[in-house]
Amino acid sequence: MAKDFSQKVLMIVAEIPRGKLLTYAQVAKKAGSPRAYRAVGSILRRNYRQSKSQLPLDEFEPVPCHRVIRSDGFAGGYARGEEEKEKMLRSENHIIESHKVKDFDLNS
Repeated sequence: MAKDFSQKVLMIVAEIPRGKLLTYAQVAKKAGSPRAYRAVGSILRRNYRQSKSQLPLDEFEPVPCHRVIRSDGFAGGYARGEEEKEKMLRSENHIIESHKVKDFDLNS
């Protein structure tokens, strides 16, 4: 069951297009477990890899987990550090001020 949820989460996040964002809660809801937003964070934290052998799903490229943020608009954690996550978000034209994504609309 946990493996199925992990795969669902990674597949959902893999589909987030460049320049778009989802919250951990939105990903959890799409994966069928609306209250499992912390589990989503744990799954995404393990997504980071240093070699191909660490890829969580053999048939997928690394998922863009930097595109998942907290519901309060803050960027949230990232395996390579919050600064790197914010750098990646800025490269996708997001506005970050005081660690918060200013152009994110929770209702989008």
